[in-house]
Amino acid sequence: MKRSSSKGEANDGVKGSIDWELRPGGMLVQKRQSLDSSSSPMIKIKVSHGSYHHEVTVPAQSTFGHLKGVLATETGLEPKEQRLLFRGKEKEDEECLHMVGLKDMSKVVLLEDPASKEKKLEEMQKSEDILKAWEAISTVRTEVDKLHKKVVALETTVFGGTKVEDKEFAILTELLMLQLLKLDSIAADGEAKVHRRFEVRRVQRYVDSVDNLKARNCGAFSNGGNMNAVPVIWEAFESGVGSLKSPTSFPTSTVITKNWEHFE
Repeated sequence: MKRSSSKGEANDGVKGSIDWELRPGGMLVQKRQSLDSSSSPMIKIKVSHGSYHHEVTVPAQSTFGHLKGVLATETGLEPKEQRLLFRGKEKEDEECLHMVGLKDMSKVVLLEDPASKEKKLEEMQKSEDILKAWEAISTVRTEVDKLHKKVVALETTVFGGTKVEDKEFAILTELLMLQLLKLDSIAADGEAKVHRRFEVRRVQRYVDSVDNLKARNCGAFSNGGNMNAVPVIWEAFESGVGSLKSPTSFPTSTVITKNWEHFE
C-alpha cells in the first residue's frame, strides 16, 4: 500500500488525485468534495412554506443544514428558525438528502419554529408599542411648546408691571397639568421612556414658573400697586378732578344733622 503525498496526490498510478483530511482522533480519511463541486449532481427541490412555494437547486449530497441556508435567502427565515419535514418527519441539520431518499423534484415542507415565531411576534408588538409611544410623546411635546410660549408671554406681562387676572394663571396651570396626565398615560420603554421623563420634568418646571409669576403678580399689587381697587373717599373739586386725600375725620363730639342751609 502506497502512502499519499502531503498534497493528497496518490502514487499508485491511478489517474487523478485523492485528497485526504485528518479527522478528530487522528483518523485519516478521504476528503469529502465540496457541495458545489461538479462531481455532485444538482437536484431541484420543491419547498412548501404555508401558502408559499419555492423551488431551490442544491447538490444531491448536501445536508438539510445546507438546504436551510439556501432557504434563508428565499424565505427570510434564519436556519435556526426553520424546521424541515420530509415524508412527515422532521430532519436534523446533519442528515444528508440522498441518504433519506430525497431526489430531484422531491417535496419538503418548511415550518417556522413556534418559539421563534412567538418571539418575532412579541418583538413586532413591542416595536409597534414603542412607535405609538413616540408618536404620543411627540404630540404632547408640540402642545407643551405652545404652552411654553404662553408662559413666556405671561412672564413678560407680569415683569412689565401689568396686572394679570388670577384666572389667567389658573387656566394655564390647568392646561399644563392636562399634558402631565397625558404623559402619565403613555406606556414607554427604553429611549421613549427617557424622553417621556424629560417632557414630564419640563412641564413641571413650567407649572412652577406659573406659580411664581402668580405670587409675584399678587405681591406687586397687594400693597401700593392695587390701591385704586380699594374703595376710598374722594374729595371733589369744581374742576371735577378727585383728590386722593382722605377727608379729615370728625371729632367724636361733633354732631352731624341733616339741617341743610339753602343759598340763593
